[in-house]
Amino acid sequence: MPKTELTTMVMIQNPATGEVLVQDRIKSWKGWSFPGGHLEDGESVVDCAKREVKEETGLTVENLKPCGIIHWMNNKTFDRYLVFLFKTTDYHGELTDCDEGKNFWVSLEELKTHPSTNDTLKYLPMFLENRYSEAFGSWNNTDTWELIYQ
Repeated sequence: MPKTELTTMVMIQNPATGEVLVQDRIKSWKGWSFPGGHLEDGESVVDCAKREVKEETGLTVENLKPCGIIHWMNNKTFDRYLVFLFKTTDYHGELTDCDEGKNFWVSLEELKTHPSTNDTLKYLPMFLENRYSEAFGSWNNTDTWELIYQ
């Protein structure tokens, strides 16, 4: 029976500097990424995004703007992995690190030129271009994959 995983990812941007908050992940999906994580039973997508940001960064976020969905489907097992994307410039609190990795602010240019080990750079058009609703990718553990932006 195919499984479906539901997750969130949030791009937090400092309105004064334009920098974005990244996490240098050390567990799964290692490398620079935006905070986020898995939905818990009975939790809304927005509530999940807010909770995950708070747990991983110490920051409280508000006024989350939807940026679309990244939709992965395993073309052998038919498992699905959906990532609901949000962005905001509305946050407060004291930035902390967590067991997922170290959090810090970088310019968008630095993020775009930093070598990506976890495909975060492929997700940036969803956050920055305001013209896509979905990025769809078909994958398995042996073949190469591409994202199709729609």
